Amino acid sequence: MALPKVGSIGEYIREQRQQAKISLRQLAAAAGVSNPYLSQIERGLRKPSAEILNQIAKGLHISAQALYVQAGLIEDKEPPSDVEAAIRADTHLTGRQRQVLIDIYESFRKENHAGDEQPSQNARPQRDPESDDDPLPEDYLAALEPFAAGAGNENVNQETREG
Repeated sequence: MALPKVGSIGEYIREQRQQAKISLRQLAAAAGVSNPYLSQIERGLRKPSAEILNQIAKGLHISAQALYVQAGLIEDKEPPSDVEAAIRADTHLTGRQRQVLIDIYESFRKENHAGDEQPSQNARPQRDPESDDDPLPEDYLAALEPFAAGAGNENVNQETREG
């Protein structure tokens, strides 16, 4: 959900109001705030509370979250991927194991991210036989070492498995 970059929350509200083709008075009435107060917000003289932003969002018929992000009240975070959700939901892994897998997965995504282009979710990635031979970075190997140590040993106790 990328929002246009503007200088302030007031400018963003003004831009949204103008795109909606409503006057300052109409928005003030719809949001339940006074004309002068809304004008001061738009000019950057006042910083609205979350409650006022919610009322303005309703008046503009836009998402309150969009205004919260623009005002810096919340972060515009990408929702977790299905892979990350599956890792977090796996009860057969310890918390540390889940976090290591998520860290590795995120690092691979960042490493392979080329611009904003994302393949469609239905598209299957092409298998590159040479890429399977690429060694993992040393810090990942070190993080995985305690888990790999017991992989071939059938006599590993429960305490060792849980890391």
